[in-house]
Amino acid sequence: MTADILKRVVRAISNGSQPDLERLATRIVDNERRTGHTKLAAELDAILKQPRQRSSSLRPAVPDLALAQLPVSKRHGDSLAELFPAEVLEHHMVLPAATEASFARIEAEYAARDRLGAHGLRPRKTILLYGPPGCGKSLGAKRLAWNTGLPLMKVRFDALISSYFGESAANLRSIFTAAREKPCVLLLDECDSIARSRVNSKDIGEASRIVNSLLQLMEDYDAPGLLVATTNIESSLDVALFRRFDDVFEVPLPGLEEIKRLLYTTLCAVKLEEPISWDQLATRLMGTSAAVVVKAAQDAAKSVVLRGGKVVTQVHLEQAIDEIRKSHPAVRES
Repeated sequence: MTADILKRVVRAISNGSQPDLERLATRIVDNERRTGHTKLAAELDAILKQPRQRSSSLRPAVPDLALAQLPVSKRHGDSLAELFPAEVLEHHMVLPAATEASFARIEAEYAARDRLGAHGLRPRKTILLYGPPGCGKSLGAKRLAWNTGLPLMKVRFDALISSYFGESAANLRSIFTAAREKPCVLLLDECDSIARSRVNSKDIGEASRIVNSLLQLMEDYDAPGLLVATTNIESSLDVALFRRFDDVFEVPLPGLEEIKRLLYTTLCAVKLEEPISWDQLATRLMGTSAAVVVKAAQDAAKSVVLRGGKVVTQVHLEQAIDEIRKSHPAVRES
C-alpha cells in the first residue's frame, strides 16, 4: 500500500467518511491485483462483498468532501472554493481522437504515478485547457476528477479577488495549501481574471501581485492531485504562466462526427422515429459548441414530451435547430 493511500485512509477514518473508505478499499484491491498479489486481492475483494453492518456509534459521513476545511478569506470568512465529490460530476465527453488521447494520457499517468515515481518520473499534474466558450473545458476538468476518483475543488474568483493590499495573493495561497493537504482536482475556471499578461499592463498593484503569486505557486506546485486551468482567450494569459503547465491543449469545437455522436448520445433515452438524417442535422450545427448541440437535442426531446408525444422525429430536431439559430449567431446559415 502506498504512503498516499495510507494517508487518505487515515484522513477518511478521521473524518468519518464511509464513501471515502469504500472507494479507497476498492482502490487497494485494484492495486494489489495489478502488482500480482492475486490471492490477497481475491481475499480482500471477498471481504468487501460481505454484508456490511452499520454501527450507530459511527459519526455521520462527511459527504465525500473530506476537504471539510475549505479555505476562507481572512477578512470576511467567505469560502474561497466550492467542493464537488467525484460521484456527482458530469464526465461523458465526445471529443476528436487527438483531444481524447490527451485527456487519457493525463488519467493514465495519474493512475501510474507511483510506478513513474519509482523511475524518477513525474506525471503530468498541471494542465491548461483552452478553446471557445461551451466547448467542454470545464467538463474536461470534471471528467479528470471522475476518472481519477478525486473530488473537484473549484476556485471562487469572486471571493478570492480583494482590493486590499496583498489579500488576493494570500487567498490564493490558502487555496493551494488546501489542495496540498487533500488530493483533489483544483479547478481555476476561466483563469483570465487572475492570470492576465503583465505586458502592456499599466497596473502595478493587486492584479500584478496576484499574477506573480500564481506564477510562484505554480512553480512550487507539489500537491498530490491535479491542477486544471481553463481559458477562452489563451492569448491574454501571461506568457510566463504557460511554462508552468505540464500540458497545454485545446478543447476544440466539435466536428461533423462529434456533432452526430453528441446528438445521438443526448437522445439515447428517448424513442426516435427513423429515418433521421444525422449528417444533415450535423451539417446545420457545424461551427457551434458542444453545449449548443446538446441544447438542440434536449430542446427537441422536451418539446415532444410537453406535447404529450413519445417519439422524436427529424422534424422536431429541425425545428429545435431553427430555434437555436435565432438566438445563436454561429448557427445562422448564409
